[in-house]
Amino acid sequence: MGVELIVLDVDGCLTDGRIIYTAEGDEIKAFDVKDGLAIASWIRLGKRAAIITGRRSKIVERRAKELGITHLYQGVRDKGARLEELLRELELESHQVAIIGDDLNDYAMLERAGRAYAPADAVELIRQRADWVLEARGGRGAVREMIEDLIEIEGMREEFLSLWSVG
Repeated sequence: MGVELIVLDVDGCLTDGRIIYTAEGDEIKAFDVKDGLAIASWIRLGKRAAIITGRRSKIVERRAKELGITHLYQGVRDKGARLEELLRELELESHQVAIIGDDLNDYAMLERAGRAYAPADAVELIRQRADWVLEARGGRGAVREMIEDLIEIEGMREEFLSLWSVG
């Protein structure tokens, strides 16, 4: 059995890592629509997706709901432990999970991944730990690139494309 679950960090992976506050104190994040389409397609293929992030944000909650991500964990201090709990809950082995992370708080998760990915602009220690350093930067298609890599490795290209073919 191949990869069944992708685990995504938010700031620096699903976004470019910048946090913008309005004068009223509202938080603004920008997500790449191409990443979103790939995540939604992954889920439509019968695969699973999770977000494990160290910060809390209503924006992330909304984005997860839009994409159909049902496993959302915010405010997580020990991402490695949270991942272990999730794998037990879903009855998955580490080789069935692919993870993308960009900074040191993702290190413990990446150690437990069957396939560990890092965006091009991840910190050096994470790029060294990752199995694959992507060409795309966080928030600029890195998650899409990871999913497309998994689709190819899993031999699911035709099935992936058929989700969007007309007729």
